[in-house]
Amino acid sequence: MKRTNFYEIHKGLGGKLVNFAGYEMPVQYSKGILQEHMSVRNAVGMFDVSHMGEVEVRGADALAFIQKITINDAAKLVEGKAQYSAMCYEDGGIVDDLLVYHCGDYYMLVINASNIEKDLEWMQQNAVGFESLELKNVSDEINLLAVQGPKSRVTLQKLTENKLDEIEFYAFQMGKLAGVDMIISRTGYTGVLGFELYFRGDETTCKKVWNAIVEAGSEFNLEPVGLGARDTLRLEKGYALYGNDIDKTTNPIEAGLGWITKVNKGEFNGRDKIVAMKENGASRKLTGLKVRAEKFLPRHSYKIVVDGKEVGYVTSGGISPILNIGIAMAYIEKEHAVQGTEVSIQARGKEFPAEVVKPPFVV
Repeated sequence: MKRTNFYEIHKGLGGKLVNFAGYEMPVQYSKGILQEHMSVRNAVGMFDVSHMGEVEVRGADALAFIQKITINDAAKLVEGKAQYSAMCYEDGGIVDDLLVYHCGDYYMLVINASNIEKDLEWMQQNAVGFESLELKNVSDEINLLAVQGPKSRVTLQKLTENKLDEIEFYAFQMGKLAGVDMIISRTGYTGVLGFELYFRGDETTCKKVWNAIVEAGSEFNLEPVGLGARDTLRLEKGYALYGNDIDKTTNPIEAGLGWITKVNKGEFNGRDKIVAMKENGASRKLTGLKVRAEKFLPRHSYKIVVDGKEVGYVTSGGISPILNIGIAMAYIEKEHAVQGTEVSIQARGKEFPAEVVKPPFVV
């Protein structure tokens, strides 16, 4: 398995290391997922997400290429802005969801760790015909820390001369933090105030940055956070996870990603299938479920039934630490995917009551 430059830090902190997308990553630390989750919601936590992929796109055809492979309108980006988007196959299925950064003379695409190889192959296939285009996979060069929580800004402001209160959501600045050159991005996967820090450097550089942030956040009891809490945090906000809630079998419209799908920008991969679903309506919808049974944890692939008839399945599920109930994301037939509809989740030969709700589960 691969290891990030923070591996020794994770090990020293007692992180429970697991195989995630070919990387040895901490799923949690000694205080556990609940403590880590609450630290992010109430104060500040720090994640190593260096396993994510980064691809630099350069050349005169860079924008035209990105417009072809993504569903959002990258032409709206100006330098210093980022955009949530997705790549689709011609049949409308999702290749991956990603972030697009306008870095001035180049773009940076941030892709999911488990999809790096597949995404690169897809990009290279679609690069044919563009004369002035360079794709460079810099995933192994970039370290990425996510510092998230209501105290994230005041924590990081101690370490940089960049004015962090001037960075709007989905915007970023180039600057120095803890003396290291980096992209300071006002983004994250938690639904609260936070920043993502992209920088190059070896283990020594990474240790310097990590320790500086820990010290700066000590007054707020900054906690290291693993992938377990990252999942519970994103689930409470109803954020899709590739491989669970979205994949090659799901269309952006049924997945609730119509808001990033700009069908009027011109031709792009999958546009015809996406337009058809938008015009005709999706037969199913990705929505939320609140479990109405105690101590029941909904899991991926559990069936959803109404009056004994299967009407959908759970894509992501777990216990919400904030609400202290089971919550889930699920694809449900459109006639049953209405807020307030009562359904049942099948598990272990039993049925557990649940209610259809519109995410986010926690505002």
